[in-house]
Amino acid sequence: MIVFYAFPLYRNLDLSFRDYTLRSFIDGTAPFVWFENYVDVIQSSTFAPALINTAIFTIVSIAFQYSIGLALAVFFFKRFPLSATLRALFLVPWLLPLLVSASTWAWMLNSESGVVNAGLAVFGIPQINWLTSPQWAMVSVLLANIWIGIPFNLVILYSGLQGIPNDIYEAASLDGANAWQTFWRVTFPLLRPVSAITILLGLVYTLKVFDIIWIMTRGGPGNASTTFAIWSYRLGFGGGSPELSPAAAVGNLLILIAFVFGLIYIRTQRRLENS
Repeated sequence: MIVFYAFPLYRNLDLSFRDYTLRSFIDGTAPFVWFENYVDVIQSSTFAPALINTAIFTIVSIAFQYSIGLALAVFFFKRFPLSATLRALFLVPWLLPLLVSASTWAWMLNSESGVVNAGLAVFGIPQINWLTSPQWAMVSVLLANIWIGIPFNLVILYSGLQGIPNDIYEAASLDGANAWQTFWRVTFPLLRPVSAITILLGLVYTLKVFDIIWIMTRGGPGNASTTFAIWSYRLGFGGGSPELSPAAAVGNLLILIAFVFGLIYIRTQRRLENS
């Protein structure tokens, strides 16, 4: 914990509270500026778009990943021929390296030679600039991230379904509950603890997604798909003169957001345990 968590966190805080250049990063002579980097980051013209994009990317991704994952978990919980095989195939997006998945989606959504636009052309729909249009860039990275995250939700929620006793379903059936009532009155409430941890882990993962966005759009065009993770990388490693201290400040803001949601999850769990 000290080596792989506490020290990197301390180093990142130190970076954000000093005015580092490449020279001072090597010799350690950077002066303290305290919260000046945070003030500069918040006052930056990129802050508002990056915050909004991070919120949209995270909320929309989790909403669709959880909803589709839950629907598939309930579907596969009903035993039928080849259900295990099909469930295993749904794990492929999760098992593929993100570099491969993002590159594949970038090729599929290419404006000139992508198969998606070729398919739309069959129905007379004009070409869409998925990766280069400010209106569609965020939609493109959302589609890829949702596709990648569905298997994780499927696996966790399917495991949660297996933990629900069959006696409860039998009692609901004897009481005359139909399939929809059984889901809302039995399955969904009993999945609440598993759903909470699934959403929390998905939220923490989605907040820091970098590779998918960077490979597909590089955060562009402009700031159309720039999130905090992309912005932090641009500041620190995006070319030109690296701004290491502002990059660390943006990264710490991202850590703070994840920490707040972690506290919300813990508080919610305690309330459920005491109720």
